[in-house]
Amino acid sequence: MNSIRQGLNHMFGRTAKSVGFAALLAAGLLAAPMASTADAADAHAMPQPPRQSWSFGGPFGTYDRAQLQRGFKVYRNVCAACHSMKLVAFRNLSDPGGPEFSEAQVKALAAEYQIKDGPNDAGDMFERPGRPADRFPAPFANDNEARSANNGALPPDFSVLAKARTYSRGFPWFLIDAAIQYQEHGVDYIVALLNGYKDEAPHGVTVLPGQYYNEYMPGHIISMAPPLSADVVEYEDGAPQTVEQYSKDVAAFMMWAAEPKLEDRKRTGAKVMLFLLVLTFLLYLTKRHLWDRVYREV
Repeated sequence: MNSIRQGLNHMFGRTAKSVGFAALLAAGLLAAPMASTADAADAHAMPQPPRQSWSFGGPFGTYDRAQLQRGFKVYRNVCAACHSMKLVAFRNLSDPGGPEFSEAQVKALAAEYQIKDGPNDAGDMFERPGRPADRFPAPFANDNEARSANNGALPPDFSVLAKARTYSRGFPWFLIDAAIQYQEHGVDYIVALLNGYKDEAPHGVTVLPGQYYNEYMPGHIISMAPPLSADVVEYEDGAPQTVEQYSKDVAAFMMWAAEPKLEDRKRTGAKVMLFLLVLTFLLYLTKRHLWDRVYREV
């Protein structure tokens, strides 16, 4: 009886060891692909765009007029060939709080464009020189033409792109951004994107002809060729003619295009906060005066 028990124990002990070894082997085999997948995911993950310093940041920030004028020059000489800005009129360039070009400059600028208008008395459409009230004309007649000229990709309109683009900083940073009123995620992302092109894609990433690898683009594949290079736009004010400076200037201009009344909004907000503080103080004095009479009667 004892020999049978010993035999069973020996047999089950060997079975348990075999099962345990098989389980460890299976876990190791499963962990290896998971680890390699995690490493690959980390290698291809989109990094956080670097935080930039903006003159219009914070509750009292204002636009830098010189930067907006430089950014408009970059947009006109480089970006306008593909990207429209259909919600902005030429006359907006002379509005307070913006680039503040003179009215003569705006009229001369608008006249350089041919605007499709009509119909005339004969019922035909025609082209005429632009006027300050006209909006910036689109570089393509329609979306299909735009896709055909850009390898199937549709260049986004620049009018509100700086407010439409953003990225997530996660907890607790989004709470901190709300507390300090940091709203410049879109322009941070645009600057990072314009500087995020890489000559070679990481191992395992396929880049087709007509595509480019950009570490800040979701998915990392972008159809837009690197638009900026050093000295592509000449600055008259002595600012650096580098990709970094160009990208910051055009991003600031896009921020103004998306929110041209930013300075008015911030001034109004400051006045409202001051009014609320004074009102709170007056309400406190009123409450103290009323309840002081009640306490005396008691």
